[in-house]
Amino acid sequence: MSAEAQKPAGTEAIVAAGVTKWFGEGETRVTAVDAVGLVAHFGEMLFIVGPSGSGKTTLLSMLSGILRPNAGSVSVMGADIWTLDNDQLADFRLNTVGFVFQDYHLFPRLTTAENVAIPLILKHRDWDEAIAEARKYLGVVGLGNRSEILPVKLSGGEQQRVAIARAIVSGPQILILDEPTASLDGDTGRTIISFVKKEILNSNRCILIVTHDARINEYADRILHMEDGHLSASDKGTE
Repeated sequence: MSAEAQKPAGTEAIVAAGVTKWFGEGETRVTAVDAVGLVAHFGEMLFIVGPSGSGKTTLLSMLSGILRPNAGSVSVMGADIWTLDNDQLADFRLNTVGFVFQDYHLFPRLTTAENVAIPLILKHRDWDEAIAEARKYLGVVGLGNRSEILPVKLSGGEQQRVAIARAIVSGPQILILDEPTASLDGDTGRTIISFVKKEILNSNRCILIVTHDARINEYADRILHMEDGHLSASDKGTE
């Protein structure tokens, strides 16, 4: 599956059917995600909202090829990802999905440009070319003048932007943000999500955001609500 494969806006980016994940066995078994179905489209920003512990992050991990479901299927751009072997899955995660983690996961001893360049280095790009591309994407997120400093010198909002630049530098068509505003104040969080919608979302990209921050719901094209492992439509659209 290649990041270069383009699909027009409105077509299905992700189709999940009966996706289920449990942990433990017997009397100790806990079902985190219970037979969830979901369709996400290119050109949309889809929010999955709900309280902590409702299964949101577990669901994202299954949609992005990180965590294997116990049951159900996940089709991304027409390919059932859980029929792929380990090498194919690694290629899928590297080329098709950009993941922005809640805690950013920036390497403290690398400069911002070096952090952003990591996906390109993993794809065996020349170091100087990768750093040049990373600087370009830092410019895209408004940090063109911060490329040579360490993450510790950045604010929380700036670190989030570095994480976004790293997630999009290799051109993934699926962008997933896990609680992107959890560590940010209200104004900074809204600024980040507004920026993502205006500058990062396009007709060939689908963005999934998991959040329990109702302050940013206004930016969603569609909202699904998750609770106790079940997914339902919210008041801003249906599947």
